[in-house]
Amino acid sequence: MKESKTSTSEKEGFFKTYLKCFHMSTKDIASNAIIAALYVALTYAFYFISYGPFQCRISEFLMLLCFFNPNYAIGLTVGCALSNIYSITSGFLGPLDIVFGSLATLSACLLMPMARSLFLSSLLPCLTNGLVLSLEFTFILGPTDGLSKGVYFGVQFGWIFLGEFIAISVLGYVLFLFLTRKVTGFYQVMNAKLNTDYRF
Repeated sequence: MKESKTSTSEKEGFFKTYLKCFHMSTKDIASNAIIAALYVALTYAFYFISYGPFQCRISEFLMLLCFFNPNYAIGLTVGCALSNIYSITSGFLGPLDIVFGSLATLSACLLMPMARSLFLSSLLPCLTNGLVLSLEFTFILGPTDGLSKGVYFGVQFGWIFLGEFIAISVLGYVLFLFLTRKVTGFYQVMNAKLNTDYRF
Protein backbone atom coordinates (compact mmCIF):
# COMPACT_ATOMS: atom_id res chain seq x y z
CA MET A 1 0.00 0.00 0.00
CA LYS A 2 2.82 2.38 0.81
CA GLU A 3 4.43 1.79 -2.60
CA SER A 4 1.09 2.40 -4.31
CA LYS A 5 0.55 5.67 -2.42
CA THR A 6 4.11 6.75 -3.22
CA SER A 7 3.61 5.96 -6.90
CA THR A 8 0.34 7.91 -6.98
CA SER A 9 1.86 10.95 -5.26
CA GLU A 10 4.82 10.87 -7.66
CA LYS A 11 2.45 10.88 -10.63
CA GLU A 12 0.44 13.74 -9.15
CA GLY A 13 3.66 15.67 -8.53
CA PHE A 14 4.79 15.04 -12.09
CA PHE A 15 1.55 16.31 -13.64
CA LYS A 16 1.46 19.37 -11.38
CA THR A 17 4.97 20.27 -12.51
CA TYR A 18 4.01 19.45 -16.11
CA LEU A 19 1.10 21.89 -16.04
CA LYS A 20 3.16 24.59 -14.32
CA CYS A 21 5.57 24.49 -17.26
CA PHE A 22 2.96 26.33 -19.33
CA HIS A 23 2.86 29.38 -17.07
CA MET A 24 4.50 31.76 -19.55
CA SER A 25 7.03 34.28 -18.31
CA THR A 26 8.93 36.83 -20.37
CA LYS A 27 11.88 34.45 -20.37
CA ASP A 28 9.69 31.61 -21.67
CA ILE A 29 8.36 33.77 -24.50
CA ALA A 30 11.88 34.79 -25.50
CA SER A 31 13.13 31.20 -25.28
CA ASN A 32 10.31 29.92 -27.47
CA ALA A 33 10.95 32.67 -30.02
CA ILE A 34 14.62 31.65 -30.18
CA ILE A 35 13.73 27.96 -30.55
CA ALA A 36 11.21 28.74 -33.30
CA ALA A 37 13.81 30.81 -35.18
CA LEU A 38 16.46 28.12 -34.73
CA TYR A 39 14.09 25.42 -35.98
CA VAL A 40 13.27 27.45 -39.10
CA ALA A 41 16.93 28.31 -39.73
CA LEU A 42 18.07 24.68 -39.47
CA THR A 43 15.19 23.45 -41.62
CA TYR A 44 15.94 25.93 -44.40
CA ALA A 45 19.71 25.43 -44.08
CA PHE A 46 19.18 21.73 -44.81
CA TYR A 47 16.16 22.24 -47.08
CA PHE A 48 17.41 19.57 -49.52
CA ILE A 49 16.70 16.85 -46.92
CA SER A 50 13.96 18.64 -44.95
CA TYR A 51 11.06 18.10 -47.35
CA GLY A 52 9.54 15.44 -49.51
CA PRO A 53 8.79 11.72 -49.09
CA PHE A 54 12.37 10.90 -48.07
CA GLN A 55 13.17 13.58 -45.50
CA CYS A 56 15.53 13.82 -42.57
CA ARG A 57 14.75 17.16 -40.92
CA ILE A 58 17.80 17.91 -38.76
CA SER A 59 15.93 20.62 -36.84
CA GLU A 60 13.69 17.93 -35.33
CA PHE A 61 16.36 17.08 -32.74
CA LEU A 62 15.25 20.26 -30.93
CA MET A 63 12.05 18.44 -30.00
CA LEU A 64 14.02 16.64 -27.28
CA LEU A 65 13.90 19.90 -25.33
CA CYS A 66 10.26 19.04 -24.60
CA PHE A 67 11.37 15.96 -22.67
CA PHE A 68 12.71 18.36 -20.06
CA ASN A 69 10.21 21.20 -20.46
CA PRO A 70 6.98 20.83 -22.51
CA ASN A 71 6.76 24.62 -22.67
CA TYR A 72 9.02 24.42 -25.73
CA ALA A 73 6.14 22.82 -27.62
CA ILE A 74 4.97 26.35 -28.41
CA GLY A 75 8.16 27.50 -30.10
CA LEU A 76 8.66 24.19 -31.90
CA THR A 77 5.11 24.17 -33.26
CA VAL A 78 5.43 27.75 -34.50
CA GLY A 79 8.82 26.93 -36.02
CA CYS A 80 7.39 23.86 -37.72
CA ALA A 81 4.43 25.81 -39.13
CA LEU A 82 6.73 28.52 -40.52
CA SER A 83 9.07 25.91 -41.98
CA ASN A 84 6.20 24.06 -43.63
CA ILE A 85 5.31 27.16 -45.64
CA TYR A 86 8.02 25.93 -48.00
CA SER A 87 5.84 22.90 -48.73
CA ILE A 88 3.55 25.18 -50.74
CA THR A 89 6.31 26.43 -53.03
CA SER A 90 8.06 23.05 -53.23
CA GLY A 91 4.91 21.41 -54.53
CA PHE A 92 4.94 18.52 -52.06
CA LEU A 93 2.04 18.85 -49.61
CA GLY A 94 0.94 22.46 -49.61
CA PRO A 95 -1.22 24.21 -46.98
CA LEU A 96 -2.34 20.94 -45.36
CA ASP A 97 1.22 20.35 -44.18
CA ILE A 98 1.22 23.66 -42.32
CA VAL A 99 -1.81 22.50 -40.32
CA PHE A 100 -1.44 18.75 -39.92
CA GLY A 101 2.36 18.60 -39.90
CA SER A 102 2.42 21.22 -37.15
CA LEU A 103 -0.28 19.39 -35.17
CA ALA A 104 1.78 16.20 -35.37
CA THR A 105 4.73 18.10 -33.93
CA LEU A 106 2.59 19.64 -31.19
CA SER A 107 1.09 16.31 -30.13
CA ALA A 108 4.53 14.66 -29.96
CA CYS A 109 5.98 17.57 -27.97
CA LEU A 110 3.20 17.37 -25.38
CA LEU A 111 3.56 13.60 -24.98
CA MET A 112 7.35 13.38 -24.89
CA PRO A 113 7.88 14.28 -21.18
CA MET A 114 5.56 11.45 -20.17
CA ALA A 115 7.83 8.77 -21.62
CA ARG A 116 10.25 9.28 -18.69
CA SER A 117 13.08 7.92 -20.88
CA LEU A 118 14.94 10.17 -23.32
CA PHE A 119 15.32 7.46 -25.94
CA LEU A 120 11.70 6.30 -25.76
CA SER A 121 10.65 9.94 -25.83
CA SER A 122 12.64 10.42 -29.04
CA LEU A 123 10.54 7.75 -30.76
CA LEU A 124 7.25 9.65 -30.30
CA PRO A 125 7.95 12.26 -33.05
CA CYS A 126 9.05 9.40 -35.31
CA LEU A 127 5.63 7.80 -34.84
CA THR A 128 3.44 10.92 -35.01
CA ASN A 129 5.23 12.47 -37.98
CA GLY A 130 5.56 9.11 -39.66
CA LEU A 131 1.82 8.54 -39.38
CA VAL A 132 0.62 12.03 -40.31
CA LEU A 133 3.08 12.74 -43.13
CA SER A 134 2.69 9.31 -44.71
CA LEU A 135 -1.10 9.81 -44.69
CA GLU A 136 -0.64 13.21 -46.33
CA PHE A 137 1.69 11.83 -48.99
CA THR A 138 -0.56 8.83 -49.62
CA PHE A 139 -3.80 10.75 -50.11
CA ILE A 140 -2.29 13.77 -51.88
CA LEU A 141 0.46 12.28 -54.01
CA GLY A 142 -0.18 8.54 -53.82
CA PRO A 143 -1.98 6.07 -56.12
CA THR A 144 -5.76 5.87 -56.38
CA ASP A 145 -6.55 2.19 -55.81
CA GLY A 146 -6.85 0.77 -52.29
CA LEU A 147 -4.14 -1.90 -52.32
CA SER A 148 -1.53 0.40 -53.85
CA LYS A 149 -2.45 3.09 -51.33
CA GLY A 150 -1.82 0.66 -48.48
CA VAL A 151 1.60 -0.32 -49.85
CA TYR A 152 2.47 3.31 -50.58
CA PHE A 153 1.46 4.31 -47.05
CA GLY A 154 3.64 1.60 -45.52
CA VAL A 155 6.66 2.61 -47.60
CA GLN A 156 6.19 6.30 -46.83
CA PHE A 157 5.75 5.61 -43.12
CA GLY A 158 8.99 3.63 -43.14
CA TRP A 159 10.96 6.39 -44.85
CA ILE A 160 9.57 9.20 -42.68
CA PHE A 161 10.12 7.15 -39.52
CA LEU A 162 13.71 6.43 -40.58
CA GLY A 163 14.45 10.10 -41.28
CA GLU A 164 13.00 11.16 -37.93
CA PHE A 165 14.86 8.34 -36.17
CA ILE A 166 18.20 9.51 -37.60
CA ALA A 167 17.56 13.17 -36.70
CA ILE A 168 16.10 12.64 -33.23
CA SER A 169 16.83 9.16 -31.89
CA VAL A 170 20.41 9.06 -33.17
CA LEU A 171 21.82 12.57 -33.65
CA GLY A 172 19.58 14.29 -31.10
CA TYR A 173 19.79 11.55 -28.50
CA VAL A 174 23.58 11.38 -28.60
CA LEU A 175 23.87 15.17 -28.46
CA PHE A 176 21.49 15.56 -25.50
CA LEU A 177 23.03 12.60 -23.72
CA PHE A 178 26.41 14.31 -23.95
CA LEU A 179 25.13 17.78 -23.01
CA THR A 180 23.12 16.63 -20.00
CA ARG A 181 25.84 14.32 -18.72
CA LYS A 182 28.99 16.31 -19.44
CA VAL A 183 28.11 20.01 -19.65
CA THR A 184 27.67 21.59 -16.23
CA GLY A 185 24.69 23.92 -16.03
CA PHE A 186 23.03 22.69 -19.23
CA TYR A 187 19.80 21.94 -17.37
CA GLN A 188 19.71 25.55 -16.13
CA VAL A 189 20.41 26.92 -19.60
CA MET A 190 17.48 25.05 -21.14
CA ASN A 191 15.28 25.69 -18.09
CA ALA A 192 14.66 21.99 -17.44
CA LYS A 193 11.64 21.26 -15.23
CA LEU A 194 11.12 17.53 -15.73
CA ASN A 195 13.07 14.28 -16.15
CA THR A 196 16.41 15.66 -14.98
CA ASP A 197 17.12 12.30 -13.38
CA TYR A 198 16.56 10.18 -16.50
CA ARG A 199 18.77 7.10 -16.94
CA PHE A 200 18.84 6.64 -20.71
